[in-house]
Amino acid sequence: MKLLLARTLGGVVFALVATGVSAQQSTNRVAAKTDWSVFVESNPTECWAVSSPKKTVNTKDGRPVAVRRSDILLFVSYRPGSNVKGEISFTGGYGFKAGSTVSMEIDGKKYDLFTDGEWAWPATGGDDSKIMTAMKRGSSAVLKGVSGRSGTVTTDTFSLLGFTAAVEEAEKRCGG
Repeated sequence: MKLLLARTLGGVVFALVATGVSAQQSTNRVAAKTDWSVFVESNPTECWAVSSPKKTVNTKDGRPVAVRRSDILLFVSYRPGSNVKGEISFTGGYGFKAGSTVSMEIDGKKYDLFTDGEWAWPATGGDDSKIMTAMKRGSSAVLKGVSGRSGTVTTDTFSLLGFTAAVEEAEKRCGG
């Protein structure tokens, strides 16, 4: 899989799958753990585990619709220079409805992520920790969001196979 780097959100580096995104090509993948990959950057030091969804469903008024979305990715990031350890983030490939949340369900347990543009995060570090624990124990994570432009509801299902190994690898490489 060809991956790209994009600098967004205050200079934080994220891996993006190539789909015409204007960004710098990268070869910094250091590990593949089943359905998750691990990336490392050195200046500044940043490590992250990332996965793309296994299934995506887009609906409008309860009916499936075809939509155009950019990269859909779920991350866990470590940035030792900023004291960030295990930050969960999600990019849905479109701008979320202003003021909305993305719901995340892991084996029946629900969490809300706040949105800003195309990104969503848990509200606090404590929420990151709770979600991380659930992801390590779970088999899949289902994220539902609403488009700010069309009101389309998106449902993305991520496999958690390899999640624990990928997160442990990213944490180890970033001095966790």
